[in-house]
Amino acid sequence: MKAVARRLDDGYQHEVSIRHHRFLTDEPPSNGGRDSGPTPLELLAAALASCSAITLEMYAKRKGWDVGRVEVEVDYEPAQRGAPTRFDITVKLPRHLSEEQQERLMQIVAKCPVHRTLEGEAMFREELKLV
Repeated sequence: MKAVARRLDDGYQHEVSIRHHRFLTDEPPSNGGRDSGPTPLELLAAALASCSAITLEMYAKRKGWDVGRVEVEVDYEPAQRGAPTRFDITVKLPRHLSEEQQERLMQIVAKCPVHRTLEGEAMFREELKLV
């Protein structure tokens, strides 16, 4: 899996390409950007929200449970000195689901690949290429 970011202007606007998809990232004017796209941290929260929703929906589909229109909201607070990044995940499900179904779906949300990646140990390898 590969994502590539290329600067488009003299500010912070970047085009990100993933497979055949393209979208913009930027910073708000308060940070010197033009607000032409979400910030990288907003994309991280979006990745967690969408992964949680998709994972929940895939599980429910396999079980034959009608979950209707699932909504997952992620509010985040970036890491501050001495405190970790905080993600608050709110899952909105229909009332007709049993308590057992609700509990199981919340367990599944915590197992989505993005959630597991964020709570696990990550390794980074940086490489410089001069062009």
